[in-house]
Amino acid sequence: MTLIWIILGVIVVIVLWVVFAFNGFVSLRNRAKEAWADIEVQLKRRYDLIPNLVNTVKGYASHESSAFENVTKARSMAMGAQGPTGEHAQAENMLTGALKSVFAIAEAYPELKANQNFLALQNELSDTENKIQAARRFYNGNVRDLNIKAESFPSNVIAGMFNFTKMEFFDLADNDAAQNPVEVKF
Repeated sequence: MTLIWIILGVIVVIVLWVVFAFNGFVSLRNRAKEAWADIEVQLKRRYDLIPNLVNTVKGYASHESSAFENVTKARSMAMGAQGPTGEHAQAENMLTGALKSVFAIAEAYPELKANQNFLALQNELSDTENKIQAARRFYNGNVRDLNIKAESFPSNVIAGMFNFTKMEFFDLADNDAAQNPVEVKF
């Protein structure tokens, strides 16, 4: 009789551990998805600011059309990329590089640097870039926690049983353009 209680006790402990491990994975996965949604909100804000910035600079430097076309193409590519993939990170890096060229053009026009609309857009973009970086760090932290749990024994058994897979980090620092922040002060 005692052996039956011991076996039942072990089974209950195992079932409780599976339930808690499963719920832990669900929680980590949902936190990572929420963090990705935060990144998307900031990226959308960035995408919305860019046309206004380009139009403001265009008014002063209309002959720099190739730089504006590059920004527009890079913005379209970044907006079309889905999820935290290497392709999306590469598109964001291209957009960052294109924005740097617009700010470099702006440096040649003192009257543009003094334009209140340009300064406001510049500050908004700088703030947005900071928020993107913070959201990216938060997302990557959640992905790290999920990936560690998915790879660690014994929780990797639960991950395999219930199809919890590792998620991909969203790393924007793959190239030189992304390692240097967008210069937005004059």
